[in-house]
Amino acid sequence: MDRRGFLKGVGASVLGAVVSPLAAAAAEERRPNFVVIFADDLGYGDLGCFGHPTLRTPHLDRMAAEGAKLTQFYSAASVCTPSRAGLMTGRLPIRNGMCSDKRAVLFPDSGGGLPESELTIARLLKSKGYATACVGKWHLGHLPQFLPTSHGFDYYYGIPYSNDMDRTAGAHRDACIDPKVEYFNVPLMRNEEVIERPADQSTITKRYAEEAVAFIKRAKDKPFFLYLAHSMPHVPLFASEDFADTSLRGIYGDVITEIDWSVGRVLDTLRAEGLAENTLVIFTSDNGPWLVFKEHGGSSGLLRDGKGSTWEGGMREPTIAWWPGTIKGQTVITDMASTLDVLPTFAELAGADVPKARVYDGWSMADVLKGKGRGRRNVMYYYRGTQLRAIRKGPWKMHLYTKTEYVAGKVEKHEPPLLFNVERDPSEKYDVAAAHADVIADLKKEIAAHEATVERGPSQLEIPLKKA
Repeated sequence: MDRRGFLKGVGASVLGAVVSPLAAAAAEERRPNFVVIFADDLGYGDLGCFGHPTLRTPHLDRMAAEGAKLTQFYSAASVCTPSRAGLMTGRLPIRNGMCSDKRAVLFPDSGGGLPESELTIARLLKSKGYATACVGKWHLGHLPQFLPTSHGFDYYYGIPYSNDMDRTAGAHRDACIDPKVEYFNVPLMRNEEVIERPADQSTITKRYAEEAVAFIKRAKDKPFFLYLAHSMPHVPLFASEDFADTSLRGIYGDVITEIDWSVGRVLDTLRAEGLAENTLVIFTSDNGPWLVFKEHGGSSGLLRDGKGSTWEGGMREPTIAWWPGTIKGQTVITDMASTLDVLPTFAELAGADVPKARVYDGWSMADVLKGKGRGRRNVMYYYRGTQLRAIRKGPWKMHLYTKTEYVAGKVEKHEPPLLFNVERDPSEKYDVAAAHADVIADLKKEIAAHEATVERGPSQLEIPLKKA
């Protein structure tokens, strides 16, 4: 496999040799189920198993104890829409127009979305007979042609964009710090139909869990893919009655505790239905914490900065992989990996072909998850909008541009670039550029080679919504 992430399809070569219906059925049964649980604005330091001193996450802690913690796992971007596009397609958002320097994400007045030409995880797995469902926040386009049901999902239940949008009262910060459900006229949808508006966010985490469990029970007799994308801990924060005022961490902790409970519901259902040993579950987040919301935002732990930035705290995520009988318990994987790697991983495990005529930015993690090899990723690109601000190769991370996000000030250009060894210095405190001119030269060559592969798609985030 070359380093752009092209994959050799194994499905045709394996299944083409099947000679009987019984053998075909056996091959079908061996295909694993996949569950991706995606938090929103969760920080690297926000889970008990990643070191938070007062947040209780017993179900995620058990998941980590029974599976693997990935300690150098990155989102594809540092804000919602491009990050989710990267996860769904295995491609950097710069390639398909799902980023912009003018608008960070899609809004209710946006007319664009994930292009139909993009191959999503759901569409890929559906071609191999998988049942597919998206539960939760989508944020890849709210018009019918961009919804999950137009991108390979059989079923959709959730909100089409962020839970702080369609605000009807007050300034944004005030409404998010002291929220009421009626302040945010966000629609709750089932497939293409709006079934509740405003969505009752005080019960939405619990209802997402119920929908996820119901799908697993419906789909258990065939391979399935469940994408459970929580709306929170993105502000505004809401917790249901059973979880309100239960955490030492305050309302943010209440929200995380309820998300943790929902993870427990999913894992318990997989165990009860006899599906655990044939299901790979990955828990991670779309980007780092929204630090400007202070106690209503999360923590990056020892990492620098948060959401929106290309410092480590903006894109390195607390990640857990669980697959009883396949992933060895109490494993800590320090190999670099990314949400960009999820599509090729699922493709390899499901025996699906990925088109070779398109550049992909992911590598399969199958071997490293199984404990049969090292991770294949050695390079990570850090984009903010269309601007490549930083690159990591091996232990070295070079910043061409930096900005502390969501505060006043301009993007700062660095010449010479900043250089950090993020394995020895994950907090990015000690610039060692002066001692490593050779590393900087190598990383600049890496950037030039990468940029030669990039054909920018027209920005989907800048398309206005046409008025009726």
